[in-house]
Amino acid sequence: MDFSKTIIRWYLQHKRDLPWRETTNPYHVWLSEIILQQTRVAQGLSYYNKFVSSFKTINDFAAATEQDILKLWQGLGYYSRARNMHKTAQVIVRDFNGIFPDNYQDLLKLKGVGAYTAAAIASFSYREPVAVVDGNVYRVLARYFGLYTDILSAKAKKEFTALAQELLDKASPDVFNQAIMEFGALQCVPKNPNCAVCALNDSCYALQKKAVQDLPVKLKKTKIKQRYLNYVIFIDAHKNTLLNKRTQKDIWHNLYEFTCLEYHKNENNTKIVQDIQHQFSSYRLNSVCQLNNEPIIHKLSHQSLHINYFEVRVDASLQNAVSVSDLHLYPFPIIIWKFIEKHFKDYFSNHLFS
Repeated sequence: MDFSKTIIRWYLQHKRDLPWRETTNPYHVWLSEIILQQTRVAQGLSYYNKFVSSFKTINDFAAATEQDILKLWQGLGYYSRARNMHKTAQVIVRDFNGIFPDNYQDLLKLKGVGAYTAAAIASFSYREPVAVVDGNVYRVLARYFGLYTDILSAKAKKEFTALAQELLDKASPDVFNQAIMEFGALQCVPKNPNCAVCALNDSCYALQKKAVQDLPVKLKKTKIKQRYLNYVIFIDAHKNTLLNKRTQKDIWHNLYEFTCLEYHKNENNTKIVQDIQHQFSSYRLNSVCQLNNEPIIHKLSHQSLHINYFEVRVDASLQNAVSVSDLHLYPFPIIIWKFIEKHFKDYFSNHLFS
């Protein structure tokens, strides 16, 4: 069986109708590829449409503020992608007259553009014969060819990239790259793929050896760090509150949050309330009320966040404060934004979401 021709034939029959497949514009390809890193197509599609609508050209994207970019990105996670995109857009406008480099090697030099994204832009926009290798490609190749190399190892990247490059249809690199990724996304899925209807089932190593669930091999176990974040939402008589911009090298860089008390362990509510009363007594606290009964668990790739929210009414007028009616202007981590939508809509619906 000719692997490449079979994959392409399958793709032409089963591919999803997606807007970034209807263009060779490198700006649109770049947008879609960065958005779809760590993000499912079902979620990423609406974000892609929002960005294309809000910033019609790379010049528009570069001219936007970082806060505008982060606000539009809100909910996608891995916010360094958005910050890197903004910097890259400014470089392209400043150093390349608003035109993307037209080859793999020069694309690699752009901030936030790794081997996969550079290969995607080079092949989809310029039809350069360079193979893309993402998680879907690893899975398809590992199962079909019986490759047991740990895909998280340095050796794997070289091995799988070399094989993908060997298989690449040099006449249609754009179609082949889309095809093998789509095959992994729709047919050769991570769990319980329907091998009975697979176009490659008569020559697939994993199917013949009953190793479908064993491949690809992924040995490293990521240790999950537990963090305990307690957000203090001050509200004064003018319905103002305090926000903090996260500028440190940590999660949610340059996003906003309420005043935060972080502990190394899960403290009881009595201690947290006492700490609030002690640390912020100068605000002339009127009342302290916890707004959630149980900690809200928010899981990131390497961290598990245990989050509580406390509303604190104060008699003092807050300095350097933000009106609750303006909260929608700031980019927040999605877990905080969901809380704002739920809690403040009840109290300030005539201001916040009008």
